[in-house]
Amino acid sequence: MWGRACAVINNIGNLQNYDVTMDYRRRSDHGAAARRGGERPAPRDIRAQMQQLTLQQQRFDHSLAGQLAVDAAGLETMDYLISDGSSTPTELARHAGLSTAAMTLVLNRLEEAGHVTRAPHPSDGRKLVVTPSDRSSARARELVAPLVDGLRQAVDALTPHEREAVSTFLTAVLAVYDRAASGD
Repeated sequence: MWGRACAVINNIGNLQNYDVTMDYRRRSDHGAAARRGGERPAPRDIRAQMQQLTLQQQRFDHSLAGQLAVDAAGLETMDYLISDGSSTPTELARHAGLSTAAMTLVLNRLEEAGHVTRAPHPSDGRKLVVTPSDRSSARARELVAPLVDGLRQAVDALTPHEREAVSTFLTAVLAVYDRAASGD
């Protein structure tokens, strides 16, 4: 829900091979300085648009983390808790790819800031359950709502044919991510 609304294509610009990236920079009027400055790439330059989307996603995540006063690991943890509901620290660590000790530190910071509470598990006294605070959940939703609404409007504006093309493209991008993550 948070800054993950566009996570499907997050970081794809960084995955381009060096030669393609250098070729793009040589032939584009939108070099690194322009991209950092927020200029939009030329229409139909999909690689540049995806790179710009990646940068915008990173900016949004950074802004959101700052407004909520959390670090990147805290933001990811809050995203998971708000989207999927209460969880145990072990499940959160597994999801984030962190050790349980590292997750404990993340949860300590989130709890101190009032973003989460930890309570005994209702059926297993050896475990804890982490729950996002209502106040933090509401604030996060408030901050993310303009992004979610804008994306919904962009999707709603597509014709059925355009939706099919975008869906086909994103399915292919997801498959590329799956292959890259699995090492195939």
